Amino acid sequence: MEKRYQVLQKIVGKAIQDASSAHDIDHVMRVYNLCLCLARDEPSVDVEVIKISALLHDIARAQEDDDDSGNTDHAILGAEMADEILRTLKYPERTIDHVKQCIAAHRYRREKQPSTTEAKILFDADKLDVIGAIGIARCLMIAGQYGERLYSSVLIDESVQANLVDGKRNGRIKIISQQAPNIEFETKFKHIPDTLHSAKAKHLAHQRIEYMAHFFERLRKEIELL
Repeated sequence: MEKRYQVLQKIVGKAIQDASSAHDIDHVMRVYNLCLCLARDEPSVDVEVIKISALLHDIARAQEDDDDSGNTDHAILGAEMADEILRTLKYPERTIDHVKQCIAAHRYRREKQPSTTEAKILFDADKLDVIGAIGIARCLMIAGQYGERLYSSVLIDESVQANLVDGKRNGRIKIISQQAPNIEFETKFKHIPDTLHSAKAKHLAHQRIEYMAHFFERLRKEIELL
């Protein structure tokens, strides 16, 4: 990695040191590498914007994790924090604006939609890292950290109404401790392939979701002694 990106990596590492372990610097670097993988299939793309956006996309994650109200959106706050960081490092205005657009639109539970190729790549890469074997490991890490139940038998619609903002399946989680890995799979993970943009990302996502579906079905059977 070039020195200028190493500087951003260090800034991010310090900023997210108190974030959940599922959103640590390892996650950031996996998204960074996935972005570069997806970018190789695009005919014309601003690689610098992709690299910067990937490194900074979760810069405000610790602040969202600390807010039990569900009112802090790390994507929106992260775009603001990225603006300040990149201005301090003397990046051009055009690059700063584009990076902010990418970060603001990168989350699944979002208000803004990715509109540029670079923003779509960041969105797809970030979503790929929450599914598959890595996705299972991450959601179990979060479950342990926030005291979630391993499995919840609560009806999906009831869970959505009680714990997702505006009672929508793509609404942000209000209280993480009231979520459960299987609920997260039903309300978010299994719908991810339909939200992705590139054919390559969709292909990878379907493979990963199939793996997750088998896992959660097996988990259900073991818990219910079927």
